[in-house]
Amino acid sequence: MTGEEFTDRHVTVAGLGVSGASAARALAAAGARVTVVDGGDGPRPRAAADRLTGPVADGGAGPAIEVRLGDGATLPEGTELVVTSPGWKPDSPLFAAAEAAGVEVIGDVELAWRLRRPAADGTPPADWLVVTGTNGKTTTVQMLASILAASGARTAAVGNIGTPIIDVVLSGEPYDVLAVELSSYQLHWSPSVRAHSAAVLNLAPDHLDWHGSMAAYAADKGRAYEGNRVACVYNAADPATEALVREADVVEGCRAIGFTLGTPGPSQVGVVEELLVDRAFVADRQRAAAELAAVADVRPAAPHNIANALAAAALARAWGVEPVAVRDGLRAFRPDAHRIAHVADIGDVAWVDDSKATNTHAAQASLAAYPSIVWIAGGLAKGATFDELTAGAAERLRGVVLLGADRALIAEALARHAPDVPVSDIDRTDTGAMAAAVREAARLARPGDTVLLAPACASMDMFTNYNERGDAFAAAVHDLVDAPDADRN
Repeated sequence: MTGEEFTDRHVTVAGLGVSGASAARALAAAGARVTVVDGGDGPRPRAAADRLTGPVADGGAGPAIEVRLGDGATLPEGTELVVTSPGWKPDSPLFAAAEAAGVEVIGDVELAWRLRRPAADGTPPADWLVVTGTNGKTTTVQMLASILAASGARTAAVGNIGTPIIDVVLSGEPYDVLAVELSSYQLHWSPSVRAHSAAVLNLAPDHLDWHGSMAAYAADKGRAYEGNRVACVYNAADPATEALVREADVVEGCRAIGFTLGTPGPSQVGVVEELLVDRAFVADRQRAAAELAAVADVRPAAPHNIANALAAAALARAWGVEPVAVRDGLRAFRPDAHRIAHVADIGDVAWVDDSKATNTHAAQASLAAYPSIVWIAGGLAKGATFDELTAGAAERLRGVVLLGADRALIAEALARHAPDVPVSDIDRTDTGAMAAAVREAARLARPGDTVLLAPACASMDMFTNYNERGDAFAAAVHDLVDAPDADRN
């Protein structure tokens, strides 16, 4: 079903951020009577409210939208539907009031799905290829969009990647297919989204304070597979993702497609002699394979990034893309900053910025990519533990430099699992802390080592976000490049 009717319905939008504002505008344009509620009441939410309710000529949506801030963030009388921004927790009082009143709560992604219509030229609504998982979502979606574009498809990368999907769905552009990144939050509030095909890249504990348990978190990730028509792509190295496929209610004939860093079996994509190959979407998958790309076409060619490329390739092949487009799309792809980004080589030591590794699962993948590492880590742990991470990386560690609010937790795990690895503690949180960490890492590093910023923690104790943290690292490394040799140690 597409094009659900919203004329004259009273819809409450929870949250005044990017997705909430997009949802409010879309609903107003669809004829709904919209009330936006937000618990904030400072200068920023007030400015956002002014932009939303101002004259249409000034970019607002006119009188169809009312905004209630602060204490007004309760369920308005007469609400027939609630559309929530992803960050609002399921146990919020607003949702309890909605449940008590028998009012449905959905997310902005679900709203976009319900508002789909054919494009102005009659093109049917675009297919959705969905990507989720604990780590690697954004990179995989960007790779997928690059592959789809290389095939000639009209496409866009949307969703949790930063471009609100509702804006693209309602743009009127005749897209053929969308590469859709969905978080567990977004999936939780998306009961009827039905993708052409979907991939769950991996599962590790994350956002458990929001979901309440690992089982609930996994179940929300598994919603990506519900109703898939062609392929459910899973990680052969992560049995939890395959279990989600088994539990999903899919369209008859939908196939389970695994991706692996090893030699693929039938109905899998994988790696053979430095080549990415397909044994899933070929005529004789028992005895034949199609070459998709070379490992060298994936940049950077770290193991977890190759896995991302394989997942993207599987989704693209499920949609009908030819092998040559997989190769061309991967060659054209350039990763975002702060994702295993090579910053510099100094005296045969490589310096790598993976500030995006904000949890232990992401850091584990990053550490596995290099044989001899001086590791810079620390920040806000968000309830994480570090024993498994440090035990697995111990043999690769030349030294460790710790900074940030919860660095002691990592130090304690290192003492248990890597007691012989030298650890330097940066006991400061000012703007010069990262520069001090970089100088200390330079002292510990030897030729052939990689100095790796893979914090395994969030950044907000010292930085605005992981981007600012990575920028500080890169700036400190470049200062090191420019420093006289005597000042590097």
